[in-house]
Amino acid sequence: MQSRRKFIKISTASAGTMMLPLSFPSFFSGDDEDVSKLKKVPTYCEVCFWKCAGWAYVNEKGDIKKIVGNKFDPHSNGRFCPRGTGGVGMYNDPDRLKQPMMRKTRNGKQEFVNVSWNEALDFIAQKMKDIKSEHGAESLALFNHGSGGKHFSTLFKAFGSTNITAPSYAQCKGPREEAFKATFGKSVGSPEPADIKNTDCLVLLGNHIGENMHNNLVQEVADIQDRKATIITVDPRLSTIAAHSKYWLPIKPSTDLALLLAWINVIIDRGIYDKDYVEKYANGFDELKNHVNDFTPEWAEKITEIPAEQIKKTAWEMAQAAPKVIIHPGRHVTWYGDDTQRLRAIAILNAILGSYGREGGFYLPNKGKLPKMPLPAYPKPNWSWKEMMGDKYPYAHYSVANAFIDATHPDFKGEHKLKGWFAVGTNLTTTIPDQKRTLEAIDNLDLFVVVDTMPAEICGYADVILPECTYLERCDHPRISPHRKANFAVRMPAVKPKYLTKPASWMVMKLGNRLGLQDYFPYKDYSEVIDWQLRQIGSSLADMKQRGVKLQPEFNHGLFIKDGEDYNFKTASGKIELYAHDLEKKGFDPLPFYTEHEKPSKGFYRLNYGRAPMHTFTRTTNNPNLTDLMDANNLWVNSITAKENSLYNGQEVWLKNQDGIVSAFSINVRVTERIRPDMVYMIHGFGRSNKMLENSYGKGISDSELITNVKIDPIMGGTGMRANFVSFITEKPRKEEAIV
Repeated sequence: MQSRRKFIKISTASAGTMMLPLSFPSFFSGDDEDVSKLKKVPTYCEVCFWKCAGWAYVNEKGDIKKIVGNKFDPHSNGRFCPRGTGGVGMYNDPDRLKQPMMRKTRNGKQEFVNVSWNEALDFIAQKMKDIKSEHGAESLALFNHGSGGKHFSTLFKAFGSTNITAPSYAQCKGPREEAFKATFGKSVGSPEPADIKNTDCLVLLGNHIGENMHNNLVQEVADIQDRKATIITVDPRLSTIAAHSKYWLPIKPSTDLALLLAWINVIIDRGIYDKDYVEKYANGFDELKNHVNDFTPEWAEKITEIPAEQIKKTAWEMAQAAPKVIIHPGRHVTWYGDDTQRLRAIAILNAILGSYGREGGFYLPNKGKLPKMPLPAYPKPNWSWKEMMGDKYPYAHYSVANAFIDATHPDFKGEHKLKGWFAVGTNLTTTIPDQKRTLEAIDNLDLFVVVDTMPAEICGYADVILPECTYLERCDHPRISPHRKANFAVRMPAVKPKYLTKPASWMVMKLGNRLGLQDYFPYKDYSEVIDWQLRQIGSSLADMKQRGVKLQPEFNHGLFIKDGEDYNFKTASGKIELYAHDLEKKGFDPLPFYTEHEKPSKGFYRLNYGRAPMHTFTRTTNNPNLTDLMDANNLWVNSITAKENSLYNGQEVWLKNQDGIVSAFSINVRVTERIRPDMVYMIHGFGRSNKMLENSYGKGISDSELITNVKIDPIMGGTGMRANFVSFITEKPRKEEAIV
């Protein structure tokens, strides 16, 4: 089928021709300048979702000299990770978007043309009005990630649409949120309330703490290593944390649920669970006991390839440490399509060990508050994403991004169809699996607006591209997140926006004026809103510019359930639901079962992927400061696999998946004993296909393009992405064979 919205490569001309500095200031130190002479500006980091609070130091010339952590911030404890300290590279990246662009047809050819802000915003506002008139405001959808998306959420609600989604739910952490909610009545949240610093036993399943840079959690893991706490890592790859663990269980991929059931079996069968805790706080223990009776370590050994004795030994270690034990729920948990049930097993295991709400287990987080500026009531939409999905995914308490794709696709038969998209800070073609279906949906849109700081691949499919300034050039909503102590942090612009870039708060204000929604944006600069909020609690913007972070002890409560204390869990029964009656009512298993998953055919290997401490998805792989630390991914291949396929260390290969998709670019082989022979592994975020990304174009392979077999979790709609298999191609494929 011929596409009417062709992919357009953003050329140097269309990206703008402003002069760039020839060198970048150091981001590790203040060079030879006296730090006391530098201006200190509060910020919180946007390089990853942890949003650590810190300080940007700026000299008299307006150069950002360094970024450091705020010592009062519980997310960072005053220390930034490599990504955070390299954040100034986002500001200085010569490839960043510089001015608004619009898709126009000239001489029968589609191309991007530089336009003024007025032309871009006038066009968008008129298209929004047209869609609302013909299809209803609800036919506009927002995909968002990061701080800018919050501003656009206000615009969408004011316009009459609540069809707002963050891919991080269905593509990352949704199954754990729904599993813990079904069990404890409360989702996990972010940052995860794991009391790692006080634990005696930490269990990680496919969780790469140290490679996935969760700042304060990494610091706490380092501390418990110093005091010799037990760490048990379950991973088919010897990750960094696995190499520092007491136990590394190199599990057969896709069999984690069998291991979890066997651990529960051992702990109940030996009577080493927390009897008092279970009796007081849990329902359904007898049903659970009967359920796991046959899931013995010997049964699990045949499935997982973990010796039965090691299963017993690690279960005993957990029980000995309880309640100071954490079976960590992880972060990216969308693996095989039964992920909510796997996370249910993790929740159940924590429950019978008595770790939830206990010191060294999971604490009960405190969250600060700031008053919201009064705004007019939002109009009530005629329908929302819930009606759009119908009976699908009954446990989706948040919107499911892939369901938005479905509701836009030409084959959608539902009553409620999406006709316009905004993608704010999210590179959809690398975030949501099954690129082909996403692009088919985009081709069916009447309007597609992309808001980003960089020329991400998704920009090539937009009608309008709006260049957002980086987090160092703007202010945003105060960061309010749950932690041990209630707190909030502010972000102020360290420098003026470069080029013609603007903050999202300015964009929505200007669009709001054009749409007759100006009452929802009562400011000229968003700092006015922040100052109003602060003054309601007896503070001010001037005060917070000196603090950066403010603790709010008035919102603190106890972190832990006291021994014997009556505690009401927010479930239907008020207790921990080991046996989930509500799941059963909706047609799902009330207790988790192990189901065998697909295996690779001969000559194919399971594709696995992960993170690196210096990179966050595609967001950072062009950052000139961070590409110095890692400029491409490589392919981990076991030595047995390498021998079977005549591969050698450093060899250039291409990959072909089970559906015949060939990678657009190549990757270098890393032969290692640190991975099982039935799988391969790469870091996510590389293999960028936009030539404007000079530091990252064509370097390594994008795992996203090879993920075409997607396993949907029927409970909440998560996209299981680890059911894809690849084979090796050792000679450069013809252009028509590869993804372009």
